[in-house]
Amino acid sequence: MKTLILYAGKHGAAAEIARRIASNLPEAATHDLGRGDAPDLGGFGCVIVGSAIYAGMIRREARAFAAQNAQALQGKTLGLFLSGMDASQEGTCFAANFPPELLRAAKATAFPGGIFDPKKAGVMGRLIMKAATKQSGYTNSIDDGKIARFAEDIQA
Repeated sequence: MKTLILYAGKHGAAAEIARRIASNLPEAATHDLGRGDAPDLGGFGCVIVGSAIYAGMIRREARAFAAQNAQALQGKTLGLFLSGMDASQEGTCFAANFPPELLRAAKATAFPGGIFDPKKAGVMGRLIMKAATKQSGYTNSIDDGKIARFAEDIQA
């Protein structure tokens, strides 16, 4: 089944997660929602939508795509993923950011972690990260096991 992985991010973690998911799925393509309109969904049996989380919210490109394409997405094998440093917010973040009908339709969801690179974050981002997580250096918490399980669930 052809798979389209759509993602929105700012500093590269969502793109990296999309790339890793694609490496676990045959016939998978990725597309950055921040770089323009998404490809036509008609040629894909599976669509995965993901976004980085900032202050509990997904990127506006992912939010708009999910809202505008909710009906079409419900007719696909659907997966949703979030990228962030605080996985304890997983349930809250999915519920706050995706329409309920998409959450019900999703075959798989994942919050496989994130990346914090202080070189890519502004002063405010570094301060928030240090206050929230007590971390100030480069941190990569992406869990390949969670990504593999997500890919397995999508294919099941």
